[in-house]
Amino acid sequence: MKIAMIGTGYVGLVTGTCFSEMGNDVICVDVDAKKIAKLENGILPIYEPGLADLVRSNVEKKNLQFTTEIQEALDRSEIVFIAVGTPMGEDGSADLQYVLGVAHEIGQGMTHPLIVVDKSTVPVGTADKVRAAIQEELDKRGSDLLFDVVSNPEFLKEGTACDDFLKPDRIVVGADNEDAMQVMQEHYRPFILSEDGFIAMDIKSAELTKYAANAMLATKISFINEISNICERVGADVNKVRKGIGSDHRIGYKFIYPGCGYGGSCFPKDVQALIRTGKEYGYEAQILTAVEDVNARQKMVLVEKIVRQFGEDLTGKIFAVWGLSFKPGTDDMRQSTAITVIRELTKRGARVQAYDPKAEEEAKTCYLKDNDSVVYCQSKYDALNRADAMLLLTEWKEFRSPDFWEMGKRMHGKRIFDGRNQYNAAMMQRYGFEYEQMGVQRA
Repeated sequence: MKIAMIGTGYVGLVTGTCFSEMGNDVICVDVDAKKIAKLENGILPIYEPGLADLVRSNVEKKNLQFTTEIQEALDRSEIVFIAVGTPMGEDGSADLQYVLGVAHEIGQGMTHPLIVVDKSTVPVGTADKVRAAIQEELDKRGSDLLFDVVSNPEFLKEGTACDDFLKPDRIVVGADNEDAMQVMQEHYRPFILSEDGFIAMDIKSAELTKYAANAMLATKISFINEISNICERVGADVNKVRKGIGSDHRIGYKFIYPGCGYGGSCFPKDVQALIRTGKEYGYEAQILTAVEDVNARQKMVLVEKIVRQFGEDLTGKIFAVWGLSFKPGTDDMRQSTAITVIRELTKRGARVQAYDPKAEEEAKTCYLKDNDSVVYCQSKYDALNRADAMLLLTEWKEFRSPDFWEMGKRMHGKRIFDGRNQYNAAMMQRYGFEYEQMGVQRA
Protein backbone atom coordinates (compact mmCIF):
# COMPACT_ATOMS: atom_id res chain seq x y z
CA MET A 1 0.00 0.00 0.00
CA LYS A 2 1.19 3.55 -0.71
CA ILE A 3 1.35 5.62 2.47
CA ALA A 4 2.23 9.22 3.29
CA MET A 5 3.38 10.06 6.81
CA ILE A 6 3.16 13.78 7.57
CA GLY A 7 5.59 14.49 10.40
CA THR A 8 8.86 12.75 11.23
CA GLY A 9 8.85 13.19 14.97
CA TYR A 10 8.77 10.26 17.34
CA VAL A 11 5.41 8.85 16.30
CA GLY A 12 5.67 9.62 12.60
CA LEU A 13 9.17 8.24 12.14
CA VAL A 14 8.53 5.01 14.06
CA THR A 15 5.15 4.46 12.40
CA GLY A 16 6.34 5.20 8.87
CA THR A 17 9.45 3.06 9.25
CA CYS A 18 7.56 0.08 10.66
CA PHE A 19 4.98 0.29 7.87
CA SER A 20 7.83 0.19 5.34
CA GLU A 21 9.31 -2.82 7.11
CA MET A 22 6.15 -4.75 6.14
CA GLY A 23 6.65 -3.94 2.46
CA ASN A 24 4.51 -0.82 2.16
CA ASP A 25 5.69 2.08 0.00
CA VAL A 26 6.10 4.90 2.56
CA ILE A 27 7.05 8.53 2.04
CA CYS A 28 7.64 10.66 5.14
CA VAL A 29 7.19 14.43 4.99
CA ASP A 30 8.66 17.14 7.20
CA VAL A 31 9.09 20.89 6.78
CA ASP A 32 12.59 20.73 8.30
CA ALA A 33 14.92 20.29 5.32
CA LYS A 34 17.97 19.64 7.52
CA LYS A 35 16.15 16.85 9.34
CA ILE A 36 15.09 15.28 6.04
CA ALA A 37 18.65 15.44 4.68
CA LYS A 38 19.95 13.70 7.79
CA LEU A 39 17.25 11.03 7.65
CA GLU A 40 18.15 10.29 4.03
CA ASN A 41 21.68 9.62 5.30
CA GLY A 42 20.54 7.45 8.18
CA ILE A 43 21.00 10.10 10.89
CA LEU A 44 18.01 10.10 13.24
CA PRO A 45 16.71 13.02 15.35
CA ILE A 46 15.80 10.68 18.22
CA TYR A 47 17.22 7.65 19.98
CA GLU A 48 15.03 4.58 19.88
CA PRO A 49 16.48 1.04 20.07
CA GLY A 50 16.45 -0.70 16.68
CA LEU A 51 14.98 2.23 14.76
CA ALA A 52 18.17 3.39 13.04
CA ASP A 53 18.78 -0.07 11.56
CA LEU A 54 15.19 -0.27 10.30
CA VAL A 55 15.44 3.17 8.68
CA ARG A 56 18.70 2.36 6.90
CA SER A 57 17.47 -1.04 5.74
CA ASN A 58 14.22 0.25 4.27
CA VAL A 59 15.81 3.30 2.66
CA GLU A 60 18.18 0.89 0.89
CA LYS A 61 15.23 -1.24 -0.23
CA LYS A 62 13.46 1.95 -1.40
CA ASN A 63 10.43 1.13 0.76
CA LEU A 64 11.05 4.30 2.76
CA GLN A 65 11.63 7.78 1.39
CA PHE A 66 11.79 11.28 2.87
CA THR A 67 10.76 14.63 1.42
CA THR A 68 9.89 18.20 2.31
CA GLU A 69 7.25 18.34 -0.44
CA ILE A 70 3.79 17.40 0.80
CA GLN A 71 2.40 17.54 -2.73
CA GLU A 72 4.75 14.76 -3.81
CA ALA A 73 3.46 12.62 -0.94
CA LEU A 74 -0.21 13.36 -1.63
CA ASP A 75 0.11 12.54 -5.34
CA ARG A 76 1.46 9.05 -4.73
CA SER A 77 -0.45 7.91 -1.62
CA GLU A 78 -3.69 6.11 -0.80
CA ILE A 79 -3.57 6.72 2.95
CA VAL A 80 -2.23 9.90 4.56
CA PHE A 81 -1.30 9.80 8.25
CA ILE A 82 -1.13 13.05 10.21
CA ALA A 83 1.58 12.60 12.84
CA VAL A 84 2.59 16.13 13.77
CA GLY A 85 2.98 17.52 17.27
CA THR A 86 0.12 18.55 19.54
CA PRO A 87 1.98 20.55 22.20
CA MET A 88 0.25 21.45 25.44
CA GLY A 89 -1.10 24.98 25.65
CA GLU A 90 -0.81 27.12 28.76
CA ASP A 91 -4.33 26.12 29.78
CA GLY A 92 -3.60 22.39 29.43
CA SER A 93 -5.40 22.02 26.12
CA ALA A 94 -3.84 20.34 23.09
CA ASP A 95 -2.60 22.82 20.47
CA LEU A 96 -4.06 21.67 17.14
CA GLN A 97 -2.51 24.31 14.90
CA TYR A 98 -0.10 21.85 13.26
CA VAL A 99 -2.73 19.14 12.78
CA LEU A 100 -5.19 21.57 11.21
CA GLY A 101 -2.44 23.20 9.17
CA VAL A 102 -1.70 19.81 7.59
CA ALA A 103 -5.43 19.23 7.03
CA HIS A 104 -5.65 22.48 5.07
CA GLU A 105 -2.63 21.46 2.99
CA ILE A 106 -4.24 18.11 2.22
CA GLY A 107 -7.39 19.85 1.02
CA GLN A 108 -5.33 22.19 -1.13
CA GLY A 109 -3.22 19.47 -2.71
CA MET A 110 -5.12 16.18 -2.93
CA THR A 111 -5.70 14.94 -6.46
CA HIS A 112 -7.59 11.69 -5.80
CA PRO A 113 -9.70 10.14 -3.02
CA LEU A 114 -7.81 9.63 0.24
CA ILE A 115 -8.15 8.12 3.67
CA VAL A 116 -6.79 10.70 6.13
CA VAL A 117 -5.73 9.24 9.46
CA ASP A 118 -5.25 11.16 12.70
CA LYS A 119 -2.22 9.45 14.26
CA SER A 120 -1.32 12.33 16.55
CA THR A 121 -2.79 12.23 20.04
CA VAL A 122 -5.74 14.59 19.73
CA PRO A 123 -8.79 15.54 21.82
CA VAL A 124 -12.33 14.44 21.09
CA GLY A 125 -13.77 16.25 18.13
CA THR A 126 -10.48 16.72 16.26
CA ALA A 127 -11.56 14.47 13.37
CA ASP A 128 -14.53 16.77 12.78
CA LYS A 129 -12.18 19.76 12.64
CA VAL A 130 -9.81 17.95 10.27
CA ARG A 131 -12.71 16.99 8.02
CA ALA A 132 -14.00 20.57 8.00
CA ALA A 133 -10.54 21.98 7.18
CA ILE A 134 -10.06 19.61 4.23
CA GLN A 135 -13.57 20.23 2.93
CA GLU A 136 -13.11 23.99 3.20
CA GLU A 137 -10.12 23.83 0.88
CA LEU A 138 -11.87 21.49 -1.55
CA ASP A 139 -14.83 23.86 -1.69
CA LYS A 140 -12.50 26.74 -2.52
CA ARG A 141 -11.21 24.68 -5.43
CA GLY A 142 -14.68 23.67 -6.53
CA SER A 143 -13.59 20.05 -6.11
CA ASP A 144 -15.91 17.12 -5.38
CA LEU A 145 -13.11 14.71 -4.42
CA LEU A 146 -14.11 12.23 -1.72
CA PHE A 147 -12.14 11.51 1.42
CA ASP A 148 -12.54 9.80 4.79
CA VAL A 149 -11.14 10.86 8.15
CA VAL A 150 -10.12 8.08 10.53
CA SER A 151 -8.81 8.09 14.11
CA ASN A 152 -5.98 5.65 14.81
CA PRO A 153 -4.29 6.48 18.14
CA GLU A 154 -0.78 5.19 18.81
CA PHE A 155 0.24 3.21 21.91
CA LEU A 156 4.01 3.28 21.57
CA LYS A 157 6.31 3.15 24.60
CA GLU A 158 9.59 4.98 24.23
CA GLY A 159 12.41 2.49 24.49
CA THR A 160 10.36 -0.36 22.99
CA ALA A 161 8.46 1.54 20.28
CA CYS A 162 9.54 -0.57 17.29
CA ASP A 163 8.57 -3.83 18.98
CA ASP A 164 5.33 -2.25 20.19
CA PHE A 165 4.40 -1.30 16.64
CA LEU A 166 5.50 -4.50 14.92
CA LYS A 167 3.89 -6.72 17.56
CA PRO A 168 1.00 -4.68 18.99
CA ASP A 169 -1.34 -5.97 21.67
CA ARG A 170 -4.17 -4.06 19.98
CA ILE A 171 -4.94 -1.69 17.12
CA VAL A 172 -7.67 0.88 17.76
CA VAL A 173 -9.40 2.45 14.76
CA GLY A 174 -12.33 4.83 14.74
CA ALA A 175 -14.24 5.43 11.50
CA ASP A 176 -17.74 6.38 10.36
CA ASN A 177 -17.41 4.67 6.99
CA GLU A 178 -17.37 0.89 6.71
CA ASP A 179 -15.24 0.91 3.54
CA ALA A 180 -12.58 3.02 5.25
CA MET A 181 -12.66 0.69 8.26
CA GLN A 182 -12.13 -2.35 6.03
CA VAL A 183 -9.17 -0.67 4.31
CA MET A 184 -7.59 0.06 7.71
CA GLN A 185 -8.20 -3.47 8.91
CA GLU A 186 -6.57 -4.91 5.81
CA HIS A 187 -3.70 -2.45 6.17
CA TYR A 188 -2.98 -3.65 9.72
CA ARG A 189 -3.55 -7.36 9.06
CA PRO A 190 0.21 -8.18 8.88
CA PHE A 191 0.69 -6.78 12.39
CA ILE A 192 -2.18 -8.53 14.16
CA LEU A 193 -1.76 -12.02 15.49
CA SER A 194 -5.28 -12.51 16.86
CA GLU A 195 -8.74 -11.69 15.56
CA ASP A 196 -9.58 -9.55 18.60
CA GLY A 197 -6.40 -7.47 18.16
CA PHE A 198 -8.17 -5.05 15.81
CA ILE A 199 -10.68 -2.96 17.75
CA ALA A 200 -13.14 -1.01 15.60
CA MET A 201 -15.22 1.79 17.06
CA ASP A 202 -16.65 5.20 16.34
CA ILE A 203 -14.27 8.13 15.89
CA LYS A 204 -14.93 9.97 19.16
CA SER A 205 -14.46 6.80 21.20
CA ALA A 206 -11.14 6.16 19.46
CA GLU A 207 -9.99 9.72 20.13
CA LEU A 208 -10.79 9.37 23.82
CA THR A 209 -9.26 5.90 24.15
CA LYS A 210 -5.66 7.13 23.95
CA TYR A 211 -6.19 9.78 26.62
CA ALA A 212 -8.05 7.33 28.84
CA ALA A 213 -5.31 4.70 28.54
CA ASN A 214 -2.51 7.09 29.46
CA ALA A 215 -4.56 8.66 32.25
CA MET A 216 -5.20 5.20 33.71
CA LEU A 217 -1.50 4.34 33.72
CA ALA A 218 -0.60 7.73 35.21
CA THR A 219 -3.21 7.10 37.91
CA LYS A 220 -1.58 3.79 38.86
CA ILE A 221 1.80 5.49 39.17
CA SER A 222 0.47 8.35 41.30
CA PHE A 223 -1.48 5.88 43.43
CA ILE A 224 1.56 3.79 44.35
CA ASN A 225 3.54 6.97 45.00
CA GLU A 226 0.80 8.15 47.35
CA ILE A 227 0.98 4.80 49.14
CA SER A 228 4.78 5.13 49.17
CA ASN A 229 4.57 8.44 51.03
CA ILE A 230 2.16 6.97 53.57
CA CYS A 231 4.50 3.99 54.07
CA GLU A 232 7.40 6.28 54.95
CA ARG A 233 5.36 8.02 57.59
CA VAL A 234 3.88 4.95 59.27
CA GLY A 235 7.00 2.78 59.09
CA ALA A 236 5.80 0.33 56.42
CA ASP A 237 7.86 -0.81 53.40
CA VAL A 238 6.30 0.07 50.05
CA ASN A 239 8.33 -2.63 48.30
CA LYS A 240 6.52 -5.23 50.40
CA VAL A 241 3.16 -3.50 50.01
CA ARG A 242 3.65 -3.49 46.24
CA LYS A 243 4.12 -7.26 46.26
CA GLY A 244 1.14 -7.67 48.50
CA ILE A 245 -1.24 -5.82 46.21
CA GLY A 246 0.39 -6.73 42.89
CA SER A 247 -0.16 -10.43 43.52
CA ASP A 248 -3.88 -9.72 43.25
CA HIS A 249 -4.56 -10.46 39.57
CA ARG A 250 -7.19 -7.71 39.53
CA ILE A 251 -4.42 -5.18 40.21
CA GLY A 252 -1.22 -6.72 38.81
CA TYR A 253 2.35 -5.48 39.08
CA LYS A 254 2.56 -3.21 36.04
CA PHE A 255 2.87 0.52 36.74
CA ILE A 256 2.86 0.15 40.52
CA TYR A 257 6.57 0.74 41.03
CA PRO A 258 7.18 3.58 43.49
CA GLY A 259 9.45 6.33 42.27
CA CYS A 260 10.19 10.03 42.03
CA GLY A 261 7.46 10.89 39.53
CA TYR A 262 6.54 10.26 35.91
CA GLY A 263 7.43 12.44 32.92
CA GLY A 264 7.71 12.11 29.17
CA SER A 265 5.76 13.45 26.23
CA CYS A 266 2.53 11.57 26.91
CA PHE A 267 1.39 11.13 30.50
CA PRO A 268 1.66 14.76 31.71
CA LYS A 269 0.25 16.21 28.50
CA ASP A 270 -2.56 13.68 28.11
CA VAL A 271 -3.72 13.88 31.72
CA GLN A 272 -3.93 17.66 31.44
CA ALA A 273 -5.69 17.46 28.08
CA LEU A 274 -8.30 15.07 29.49
CA ILE A 275 -8.85 17.37 32.48
CA ARG A 276 -9.30 20.24 30.04
CA THR A 277 -11.74 18.24 27.90
CA GLY A 278 -13.86 17.54 30.96
CA LYS A 279 -13.95 21.25 31.85
CA GLU A 280 -15.02 22.16 28.32
CA TYR A 281 -18.07 19.95 28.79
CA GLY A 282 -18.82 21.12 32.33
CA TYR A 283 -17.20 18.25 34.22
CA GLU A 284 -14.49 18.45 36.89
CA ALA A 285 -12.22 15.37 36.66
CA GLN A 286 -11.23 15.24 40.33
CA ILE A 287 -9.25 11.99 40.22
CA LEU A 288 -7.17 13.20 37.28
CA THR A 289 -6.50 16.52 38.98
CA ALA A 290 -5.26 14.60 42.03
CA VAL A 291 -3.06 12.39 39.81
CA GLU A 292 -1.41 15.50 38.40
CA ASP A 293 -0.95 17.11 41.83
CA VAL A 294 0.55 13.95 43.36
CA ASN A 295 3.03 13.65 40.50
CA ALA A 296 4.16 17.27 40.81
CA ARG A 297 4.70 16.75 44.54
CA GLN A 298 6.51 13.46 43.98
CA LYS A 299 9.21 15.13 41.89
CA MET A 300 10.18 17.13 44.99
CA VAL A 301 10.44 14.19 47.41
CA LEU A 302 14.16 13.55 46.83
CA VAL A 303 14.89 17.27 47.13
CA GLU A 304 13.06 17.32 50.46
CA LYS A 305 15.08 14.30 51.65
CA ILE A 306 18.33 16.06 50.73
CA VAL A 307 17.31 19.30 52.44
CA ARG A 308 16.43 17.40 55.62
CA GLN A 309 19.92 15.92 55.66
CA PHE A 310 22.04 18.81 54.37
CA GLY A 311 19.92 21.89 55.08
CA GLU A 312 18.42 24.48 52.71
CA ASP A 313 21.80 26.02 51.86
CA LEU A 314 23.63 23.53 49.64
CA THR A 315 26.51 25.83 48.71
CA GLY A 316 29.71 23.84 48.25
CA LYS A 317 27.88 20.50 48.06
CA ILE A 318 28.36 18.20 45.07
CA PHE A 319 25.62 15.82 43.99
CA ALA A 320 26.07 13.04 41.44
CA VAL A 321 22.97 12.44 39.31
CA TRP A 322 22.54 9.11 37.55
CA GLY A 323 19.94 9.45 34.81
CA LEU A 324 18.48 12.47 33.00
CA SER A 325 15.88 11.01 30.63
CA PHE A 326 12.34 10.53 31.92
CA LYS A 327 12.74 6.73 31.57
CA PRO A 328 15.41 4.25 30.41
CA GLY A 329 15.78 3.39 26.73
CA THR A 330 15.27 6.93 25.42
CA ASP A 331 16.99 10.31 25.25
CA ASP A 332 13.67 12.09 25.85
CA MET A 333 13.83 14.54 28.78
CA ARG A 334 10.39 16.09 28.41
CA GLN A 335 8.89 16.58 31.90
CA SER A 336 11.76 14.53 33.35
CA THR A 337 12.10 14.45 37.13
CA ALA A 338 15.80 15.20 36.65
CA ILE A 339 14.96 18.69 35.37
CA THR A 340 13.03 19.54 38.55
CA VAL A 341 15.55 17.98 40.92
CA ILE A 342 18.64 19.52 39.32
CA ARG A 343 17.07 22.98 39.17
CA GLU A 344 16.08 22.79 42.83
CA LEU A 345 19.53 21.62 43.96
CA THR A 346 21.47 24.19 41.95
CA LYS A 347 19.04 26.93 43.05
CA ARG A 348 20.17 26.18 46.60
CA GLY A 349 23.85 26.52 45.64
CA ALA A 350 24.77 22.91 44.86
CA ARG A 351 26.91 21.65 42.00
CA VAL A 352 25.61 18.69 39.99
CA GLN A 353 27.72 16.08 38.19
CA ALA A 354 25.39 14.29 35.82
CA TYR A 355 25.60 11.14 33.73
CA ASP A 356 23.10 9.62 31.31
CA PRO A 357 23.89 7.08 28.55
CA LYS A 358 21.76 8.89 25.94
CA ALA A 359 20.24 12.17 27.16
CA GLU A 360 23.33 14.33 27.77
CA GLU A 361 22.95 16.26 24.51
CA GLU A 362 19.27 16.98 25.22
CA ALA A 363 20.21 18.35 28.62
CA LYS A 364 23.07 20.48 27.29
CA THR A 365 21.21 21.97 24.33
CA CYS A 366 17.72 22.31 25.69
CA TYR A 367 16.45 21.50 29.15
CA LEU A 368 19.44 22.53 31.29
CA LYS A 369 21.37 24.62 28.78
CA ASP A 370 21.48 27.76 30.94
CA ASN A 371 22.47 25.99 34.14
CA ASP A 372 26.19 26.58 34.69
CA SER A 373 26.18 24.53 37.88
CA VAL A 374 25.82 21.24 35.97
CA VAL A 375 28.84 19.27 34.75
CA TYR A 376 28.32 16.33 32.38
CA CYS A 377 30.46 13.26 32.89
CA GLN A 378 31.56 10.49 30.55
CA SER A 379 30.80 7.63 32.92
CA LYS A 380 28.65 6.92 35.93
CA TYR A 381 31.75 6.57 38.09
CA ASP A 382 33.23 9.90 36.97
CA ALA A 383 30.03 11.58 38.13
CA LEU A 384 30.74 10.32 41.65
CA ASN A 385 34.12 12.04 42.09
CA ARG A 386 34.10 13.98 45.40
CA ALA A 387 30.28 13.83 45.50
CA ASP A 388 28.53 14.29 48.82
CA ALA A 389 25.69 12.05 47.63
CA MET A 390 24.41 10.20 44.57
CA LEU A 391 20.85 10.49 43.25
CA LEU A 392 19.49 7.72 41.03
CA LEU A 393 16.71 9.23 38.91
CA THR A 394 16.46 6.96 35.85
CA GLU A 395 16.67 3.17 36.10
CA TRP A 396 19.03 2.45 33.19
CA LYS A 397 20.27 -1.15 33.13
CA GLU A 398 23.89 -0.11 33.65
CA PHE A 399 22.91 1.33 37.05
CA ARG A 400 21.49 -1.93 38.39
CA SER A 401 24.68 -3.67 39.47
CA PRO A 402 27.47 -1.10 39.82
CA ASP A 403 30.78 -1.63 41.63
CA PHE A 404 29.84 -0.34 45.07
CA TRP A 405 33.45 -0.49 46.29
CA GLU A 406 34.48 1.77 43.42
CA MET A 407 31.58 4.09 44.20
CA GLY A 408 32.59 4.38 47.82
CA LYS A 409 36.21 5.17 46.94
CA ARG A 410 35.22 8.02 44.63
CA MET A 411 32.58 9.69 46.78
CA HIS A 412 33.22 12.23 49.51
CA GLY A 413 30.09 11.15 51.34
CA LYS A 414 28.72 7.61 50.99
CA ARG A 415 25.07 8.56 50.62
CA ILE A 416 22.63 7.30 48.02
CA PHE A 417 19.17 8.74 47.39
CA ASP A 418 17.46 6.12 45.24
CA GLY A 419 14.49 7.54 43.36
CA ARG A 420 13.68 4.21 41.69
CA ASN A 421 14.26 1.68 44.49
CA GLN A 422 16.90 -0.24 42.56
CA TYR A 423 19.07 -1.48 45.42
CA ASN A 424 18.77 -3.66 48.50
CA ALA A 425 18.91 -1.68 51.72
CA ALA A 426 20.70 -4.40 53.71
CA MET A 427 23.38 -4.74 51.02
CA MET A 428 23.88 -0.97 50.96
CA GLN A 429 24.47 -1.04 54.70
CA ARG A 430 27.10 -3.77 54.31
CA TYR A 431 28.93 -1.56 51.81
CA GLY A 432 28.82 1.30 54.29
CA PHE A 433 26.35 3.53 52.44
CA GLU A 434 23.67 5.70 53.97
CA TYR A 435 20.78 4.65 51.78
CA GLU A 436 17.41 6.31 51.29
CA GLN A 437 14.76 4.95 48.97
CA MET A 438 11.16 5.78 48.20
CA GLY A 439 8.46 4.56 50.55
CA VAL A 440 10.71 3.18 53.27
CA GLN A 441 11.34 4.97 56.54
CA ARG A 442 15.02 5.67 57.05
CA ALA A 443 16.42 3.70 59.98
